[in-house]
Amino acid sequence: MIDLLSPAFLITFIVGCLVGTVPLMLAALGETIGEQSGVLNLGIEGMMLVGGYAGYVATLSSGSSWLGMLVGALAGAALSLVIVVLNVWLGLNQIVLGIAVTLAGGGITSVLYDQLYSKTAPRADTGGALKIPGLSDIPVIGPSLFSQPGFFWVTVALVVGVGFFLRRTNWGLSIRAAGQKPASLDAAGGSVMRTRSQAALLGGAFAGLGGAYLAVFATGAFTPFMTNGLGYVAIIVTMLARGRVLWVALVSLLYGVTVALGTVLQLTSLDIPTDVIGMLPYLAVMIVLVVFARSVYISPALGAPYTRGAR
Repeated sequence: MIDLLSPAFLITFIVGCLVGTVPLMLAALGETIGEQSGVLNLGIEGMMLVGGYAGYVATLSSGSSWLGMLVGALAGAALSLVIVVLNVWLGLNQIVLGIAVTLAGGGITSVLYDQLYSKTAPRADTGGALKIPGLSDIPVIGPSLFSQPGFFWVTVALVVGVGFFLRRTNWGLSIRAAGQKPASLDAAGGSVMRTRSQAALLGGAFAGLGGAYLAVFATGAFTPFMTNGLGYVAIIVTMLARGRVLWVALVSLLYGVTVALGTVLQLTSLDIPTDVIGMLPYLAVMIVLVVFARSVYISPALGAPYTRGAR
């Protein structure tokens, strides 16, 4: 039996928590922006897969994980154009189109990977960790927290930035108005269509970033349907958080802890089926959802098409 309190194990556990947290947190941030504006993106799973595949290919081709993340974000935003045109502009059913986007994203990426990379399965070069001088030398915390890839700190900045812009700026006010009182936003001289389009594109870009982080940094490879329902978990996290970015981060961290806990259980002498261990993160989310079900908040105009002047 391994020593659960050894520095090496604790470092591995903390790193595992962060690896499980970041992709979900990025996707949930994008979904938060979208849902606050009234756009329900059920295609987030497909966008994560497309972003993951695009980021993986770009990293392999260029050798730059930063370029891979950028391409992943652009791929997610490009796929979200389907949501923008058909949902926001034309007012078609958001649920049906979201599911279609997920199926298309999963199918296209799996076919492309099988045709181009399945035989060789090359690994993506992440470029190594960014060690912060001084802080990275702190026992346990230093090698685990302050020796993460550079994009980890970009993610932290994005969390702070999204929280600030949603709560402290006129842009954030417009986003919330589009999801709660779209007619009032129009009456005040704003554009519901433009606001929701921006939110949907940002949501797609964040989903693409989450998928790219999962492929490039978390695993260093792409496998078909590797998200395993993470996009749907992001939707649940968003509804539980009720538009509060801090809660998005905390619930995502809880998910990451359960992912790392599954690894811990596999290293112990406990005889637990691997299927049960793999179910732990989703079970934790379900328990949180049941406990806080009454606190789940849905914007009044979420999923409802908006027509200017309609009553």
